Amino acid sequence: MARSRKVTVSTDTHGHTSGWAEADAPPPAPDPTAAAFFDVDNTMMQGASIYWFARGLAARNYFTTGDLLRFAWQQLRFRVLATEHAGDMSQAKETALAFIEGWRVDDVERLAEEIFDELMAPRIWAGTRRLAQRHLDAGERVWLVSAAPVEIGRIIAARLGLSGAIGTVAEVVDGAYTGRLVGDLMHGPAKAEAVTQLAAVEGLDLSRCTAYSDSSNDLPMLSAVGRGVAVNPDGTLLREARQRGWEVRDFRTGRRAVKIAVPSTAAAGLVAGAVTAGLALHRRRHRGS
Repeated sequence: MARSRKVTVSTDTHGHTSGWAEADAPPPAPDPTAAAFFDVDNTMMQGASIYWFARGLAARNYFTTGDLLRFAWQQLRFRVLATEHAGDMSQAKETALAFIEGWRVDDVERLAEEIFDELMAPRIWAGTRRLAQRHLDAGERVWLVSAAPVEIGRIIAARLGLSGAIGTVAEVVDGAYTGRLVGDLMHGPAKAEAVTQLAAVEGLDLSRCTAYSDSSNDLPMLSAVGRGVAVNPDGTLLREARQRGWEVRDFRTGRRAVKIAVPSTAAAGLVAGAVTAGLALHRRRHRGS
């Protein structure tokens, strides 16, 4: 940001003028009440983070590729046929989190770090990353807001140098997951509620904040802040953004945009199928060995 330079001019008794430049004025101070909130799947990253996490687990033989494809199809069918009101989605997530029952938190975090570096980092949208960096450069805090487990969100945020993450929370007792959910799935209105709660804790003015998402499911979050931005938007969000005069950023091109939408849709509930069954099979194999 360029600094302004103040020039002072004076006139003496003989009518001669002279001027001098004072020291450069400092840039405007960061606004501590402003922040940015980014959805993850198809907004910050191509596809769904939980899909790539599942792919990484499959590569480590926690379950087979066939398991992954079969249950991805089942979850895609569920998404198409089921109504996504809070009760349905919470029930789906309860099933999804069952696979981590008994797992140590530090083991899941270690796997998530490895899988981020291998599969997720190359799929971060460079354009969205630049948008986040602009907020950081302006002295604003930046949070990820995702329906994925909060541990995955935190690792992505840490790797990208962001302030933190809001996500779905799994219950932990003595350092291990119980397989139960704490609160609701971080989806739809729950995102807006979480952002509002965080703003109250952090002293943020939501009217001075910005939110970014690709999905019409995030309209509550986009509407809760002063500036909503549609990134790689679905059709419904694109229409809504145009009606409301929101900025639209699309980093996809042609057929590539269609291809990346497939894993995102199928993976929204992927853990509920592929990971649950795959890890159950993995545990049975190890118990029998």
